[in-house]
Amino acid sequence: MAKEKKLVEAITSMDEDFAQWYTDVVKKAELMDYTSVKGCMVIKPAGFALWENIQKQLDERFKKTGVENVYLPIFIPESLLQKEKDHVEGFAPEVAWVTMGGMNPLQERMCVRPTSETLFCDFYKKEVESYRDLPKVYNQWCSVVRWEKETRPFLRSREFLWQEGHTAHATAEEAEERTELMLNVYADFCEEVLAIPVIRGQKTDKEKFAGAEATYTIEALMHDGKALQSGTSHNFGDGFAKAFGIQYTDKENKLQYVHQTSWGMSTRIIGAIIMVHGDNSGLVLPPRVAPVQAMIVPIMQKKEGVLEKAEEIRKALCDTVRVKVDATDKSPGFKFAEQEMRGIPVRIEIGPKDIEAGQAVLVRRDTREKTIVKIDELSEKVPQLLEEIQKDMFERAKAHRDENTHVALNWEEFKNIIEEKQGFIKAMWCGSEDCENAIKEETGATTRCMPFEQEHIADTCVYCGKPAKKMVYFGRAY
Repeated sequence: MAKEKKLVEAITSMDEDFAQWYTDVVKKAELMDYTSVKGCMVIKPAGFALWENIQKQLDERFKKTGVENVYLPIFIPESLLQKEKDHVEGFAPEVAWVTMGGMNPLQERMCVRPTSETLFCDFYKKEVESYRDLPKVYNQWCSVVRWEKETRPFLRSREFLWQEGHTAHATAEEAEERTELMLNVYADFCEEVLAIPVIRGQKTDKEKFAGAEATYTIEALMHDGKALQSGTSHNFGDGFAKAFGIQYTDKENKLQYVHQTSWGMSTRIIGAIIMVHGDNSGLVLPPRVAPVQAMIVPIMQKKEGVLEKAEEIRKALCDTVRVKVDATDKSPGFKFAEQEMRGIPVRIEIGPKDIEAGQAVLVRRDTREKTIVKIDELSEKVPQLLEEIQKDMFERAKAHRDENTHVALNWEEFKNIIEEKQGFIKAMWCGSEDCENAIKEETGATTRCMPFEQEHIADTCVYCGKPAKKMVYFGRAY
């Protein structure tokens, strides 16, 4: 019991200090560890298994839309980066530079990729000649480096894992269609697999990706009421194509510039899973992405037949459920606390009395509800329970978001909400970047997105009182 208590006490209460709670959870659940490389982390097996499940399921969804995977170099020559002015200015403060090759200075310094638009443009310039070569719908899974001043595990680190899709199309309409398609892939993935409800919308010009014509985003609300940008999709128009000379011959034998898109989701989404679903006992993982969906915990495992029965149950479940047996010599109480810390959706308890009665005890991680189930019904009941947990987790997260989404009709209401409550604020905006900047400066709230589903909640801008153009979701964010 002492060990079990110590494990739970190692987590700061989220109501006491949410930031410390988050750090405690990622450390105690062994998702990551710090390294001697400042601002970078080791993603440990539990964290990487989570990323592998995200990667696998997201990749399957990509490929259903015609995406092919490629891999481009990690280094980008400075001259190549400089070809797109807005793009390089947007990334300049975060770029890490390589100036030496072995013992010799490089003739041209190279940046370690912060993103790969320029490399893809250089690649497409050689690949695309005719309309018959289009579209190019490529994606790469890789790491990128951005020299962040302040870092935080998964949410913001100097090197992180992600996927970046880069496509080239014959027409503006095709590019726009792909941009919206990929945003919806992200949104559906978050809601159906990660049980995270999201707001779909467009970023303002101030917040859009450097060099893009339009940036679309999915925004999620964390447990502490802060927003997290969870995936983005960018329409580049033909701006990059003109900067890099990416042209094709159309059906009339005329030269045209391609239209491009880019879209990405990173290991930051692991932070979202933690902050949307976690509690004061640790992680709460959605079953569809959990590396281990059910943990069998033998009670009094030294008694004859207990471990054998646990293994028998595992074999009966393993074709439909990601299941393991905890046969370590730790006490059952400690095993329970550890399973909760790691967020494993279902615990299956089996002991001598259970075996005698032909039953096992199922315990849900999300609600801690216990159910007694006949052993020969486990193969049917466990998958059903996992689906129920998945659904319930999404509904709870959605209810939390809806309860913490507020409407501000004027500036006084806006300020009161941002100081006294938490969450999203829906308000009207005139479209002026001056208002956008002033709101951020005075309250710390930024424009999260202009939702595709627009509502007319007032005639005037919440800040300046001039005629409003868009309803916007505002919020403080990570």
